[in-house]
Amino acid sequence: MEIVTVPCLTDNYAYLVKGPSGVVLIDAPEAAPIVDALEAHGWGLSDLLITHHHHDHVGGVDALRARYGCTVTGPRAEADKMPALDHPVQGGDRFDAGGVAVEVIHVPGHTLGHVAFHMPDADAVFTADSLMALGCGRIFEGTAPMMWDSLSKLAALSPDTMVYSGHEYTASNAKFALTVEPGNKALILRSHEIAKARTEERPTAACKLSEELATNPFLRPDSPEIRDLLGMQSASDADVFAEIRARKDRF
Repeated sequence: MEIVTVPCLTDNYAYLVKGPSGVVLIDAPEAAPIVDALEAHGWGLSDLLITHHHHDHVGGVDALRARYGCTVTGPRAEADKMPALDHPVQGGDRFDAGGVAVEVIHVPGHTLGHVAFHMPDADAVFTADSLMALGCGRIFEGTAPMMWDSLSKLAALSPDTMVYSGHEYTASNAKFALTVEPGNKALILRSHEIAKARTEERPTAACKLSEELATNPFLRPDSPEIRDLLGMQSASDADVFAEIRARKDRF
């Protein structure tokens, strides 16, 4: 399966997945760059999967559906907040899109109905604004314990899974991560690699889950260095996560 990253708006990403029987789009921030990418590859569009209701993830849905007649799938819990869904889904559901098996993971926190789309045969999960490269989404509608539970679900996937997130926030996330775990050698190396990639205008929002587990502070509340720096040596992982998220909000 071929996966194509499509930059949209200012810092959003959409993703195209070429499956055996069709092409699947994950999120539609705007139509024009997605149409351009499809035409450049000579592809149509069979399925459009929406992760959550925010406008910068659904702004191009109606135009793409009108152009390609694609099936639109998204979270049932947010159906009243987004363009009409042909296929409402919820956590635990499994379905086929473009000949690709898709598992729905409910990952509330950023929004209450946010879902991630896991494609196990492609070793890929599309997480939008839940788990992000070296970060996680702001908690707009949920709670910190809710977001921690969501991230824990994603962290339990195979470490070989590629994580495709929704925004080019990685450089700023790296700067923050170094403030809470400055001695993490893998993080230091990754921050240098990210800086080089962004200088070359290469996307950095996709990476292996194993790399996230080694460097993303939001997945590392058990890190002794983080706990010592925060003065939370005996706190629960959920409480340490909440403090990291609160510090990122002020960063």
